[in-house]
Amino acid sequence: MAGSGVNQLAQAPELRTKLLWTLMLLCAYRVGVHVPVPGIDAAALKGFFDSLQGSVFDLLNMFSGGGLSNVSVFALGIMPYISASIILQLLQVVSPDIKRLAKEEGQAGRRKITQYTRYLTVLITLIQGFGIAALLEGMMSPLNNAPIVQHPGWEFRLVTIITLTAGTILIMWLGEQITAKGIGNGISLIIFSGIVVGIPGAVGRSFQLIRTGDTNILVAALLLVMMLAVVVGIVFVERAQRRIPIHYAKRQVGRKMFGGQTTHLPLRLNTAGVIPPIFAQSLLLFPATVAGFSEAAWIQRVVSWFQPTSVLYNIVFVALIFFFCFFYTSIIFDPKDIAENLKKQGGFVPGIRPGENTRKYINDVLERLTLWGGVYISIISVLPMLLIAQFNVPFYFGGTSLLILVGVAIDFMGQVESLLISRQYEGLMGKTRIRGRA
Repeated sequence: MAGSGVNQLAQAPELRTKLLWTLMLLCAYRVGVHVPVPGIDAAALKGFFDSLQGSVFDLLNMFSGGGLSNVSVFALGIMPYISASIILQLLQVVSPDIKRLAKEEGQAGRRKITQYTRYLTVLITLIQGFGIAALLEGMMSPLNNAPIVQHPGWEFRLVTIITLTAGTILIMWLGEQITAKGIGNGISLIIFSGIVVGIPGAVGRSFQLIRTGDTNILVAALLLVMMLAVVVGIVFVERAQRRIPIHYAKRQVGRKMFGGQTTHLPLRLNTAGVIPPIFAQSLLLFPATVAGFSEAAWIQRVVSWFQPTSVLYNIVFVALIFFFCFFYTSIIFDPKDIAENLKKQGGFVPGIRPGENTRKYINDVLERLTLWGGVYISIISVLPMLLIAQFNVPFYFGGTSLLILVGVAIDFMGQVESLLISRQYEGLMGKTRIRGRA
C-alpha cells in the first residue's frame, strides 16, 4: 500500500508541487510563531504564563499555535480573521447588499466579500493589538514581581500594534496561499498545525503528572481509551451520509433518448464540518482572555463564569455550536437551488412533486440532519473537555481538538485522493485517443 502511494505520488508532479507548497507555507507559519514582539522580558513572560496553566489561556494558546505564550508576532493567530468571517456571514442575513454579493454576483461578489473580510480583520487586529499592548504593560511576573514590558509607553504600544497586525495579515495571506496553491483549506490547516505541534509537549506534561502522582495511571489509561473511541466516532460520523434517491425522467431529443437514470443526493450528517466549534470558541475565548489580564474583582468574577469547565461557558458553547451548525449549513447548502436544478434537468425524488415540494422535503431532511449533527458536535466538544478538566489533562486532548484534527485530516486526504483520481482519468484519456483516418 505504501509503495503504491509513493508510485502514485511520483507519477503526479502537480500533486508533489501542491504538497511542497503546503509544507513550505506551514513551515513559514511555524517560524513566525517563535518570533517575539520587541520590548518584552521573555523570562518574566514565561513565569506569568506558567502560573496560568490549566486555565482558559491554555485553550487560546492552543488555537494560536503557541504564539500567545511568548507573545510572538503571530500571538493573535487566525482568530481575528475568523471573527471577521463570522461578522460578514451574519451580515449576509441582515444586509440585502451583502447577500446579493454572495448569492447573485458569483465569483466577483465573493471576491468583494473576501476583500471586506480582510479589511475587517485589520480593524479587529488593530483594536485587539492595542488592548494586548496596554494589558502587557500592567502585567508582572509572579516569580519575582518583575514587569513584563521593559519600557512601557506609546512607543511600545505602537510597535506592538503594528507587529501584531502585520503578523495576522501574514497568517491570513499564508492561509489564502495554501488554499490557492496547496492542498486543503488554508485556515483549517493553520489551526491543525498549531494543535499538532503542541501534542508532544502535552504528552510530556501528562507523563510528568503521572510521575508526580497528580494523575493516576489507571485514569490516564481510561482517558486514552476514551480519546481513541472519540476518534473512531468522529471518523464514523464524518463519513456518514443520508442519500436521497433521485430519478431522471426519460426524454427524447431528435432520435436519441436521454434520462432514465437513478442516482442519489448525498447529505452529510455534519454538513458544517469543524466550523461550528471553531467559530463558537473564537467568540468565547478572546473576551475572557483579555479580561483575564485585569485584576479588577468584578472582571475576575465574570472570567470565572466563562472558564471552560464552568456550566455557563458550556451552555453558551453548546448554544453557539447549534447556531453555527444551522447558520453555516444554510449558507453553503441551498435546497431551493437544488430543487430548481433538478426540475430543469428532469430529475425528481420518488413520491415528491418537483419544485417547491422537493425544496421542502430536502430542507426538512437537512434540518433533521443538522440537528443531530449539532448534538454530535456538542457531545464531542463538551464531554471530553469536562473529563479532562476533572482529571487535570492538557486541553490538546479535548474533543474540539480531536474533531478539528480528524476533520481536517479527512478533508485533506479527500482532496489528495481527488487529485490522484483526476490524474488517473487524464492518463486514461491520453491512452484512448482516436487516431484519424489517413
